[in-house]
Amino acid sequence: MIQVNIHEAKTHLSKLIAKVTAGEEIIIAKGNKPVARLVHIPETKPKRSLGSAKGQIHISKDFDEPLDEFKEYII
Repeated sequence: MIQVNIHEAKTHLSKLIAKVTAGEEIIIAKGNKPVARLVHIPETKPKRSLGSAKGQIHISKDFDEPLDEFKEYII
């Protein structure tokens, strides 16, 4: 764990972020009192599974037929 003051954090932010992504934890202090913690946020992607909606969706055989409400607009 590394502790830096606010000025140093602003000056070296990209270097601190590189350390955080490598697993280091950074404490940002104001007047030697910790006020914030800079930690890595793991990338979370929802796990997708193929066929998860099987049986939940039904498409009728006439789904592409013109609607009765629009018959007057059909040439």
